[in-house]
Amino acid sequence: MTLLDAPAYNASRARLIRNIGIGAAIAVVLLAIGTWWFWDWPEEHRINNFMSTVETGDLEKAYAMWNADPGWKQHPDKYSAYDFGRFQKDWGAASDYGVIKSHQVLMAKTVGNGVVIGLTVNGGKTPLFLRVQHKTHEIGFSPVELYYGP
Repeated sequence: MTLLDAPAYNASRARLIRNIGIGAAIAVVLLAIGTWWFWDWPEEHRINNFMSTVETGDLEKAYAMWNADPGWKQHPDKYSAYDFGRFQKDWGAASDYGVIKSHQVLMAKTVGNGVVIGLTVNGGKTPLFLRVQHKTHEIGFSPVELYYGP
């Protein structure tokens, strides 16, 4: 066989190569859509866990989630800017929402190095916007409010 001799055409091999190419393209598109759709899911899940903890009334555990520090009692001076007493006023029974019984996540959007999540508390009309940092997983009140149309 010389360099210019072509091998015989194999229709089944050509069909297999074509089908593998199409399957790979579809898989890449589905993976891209899935990644885009679930990009903010870990942060939404963290907010859902935080709000569920607040709803049960375990504010110490919720404060640990807020600061992403389970050992916050060992060094409370580290969190003096937003201490546990202030946290209790904002999330306890004396808060603007009263006793928090329910929540619903309305939207989530990556903004800068975190995710802004809009949610309603106790079926309220005005959404509350919280922010979760990507790297530290700390939760805080968002300075950014997202537009939410009905």
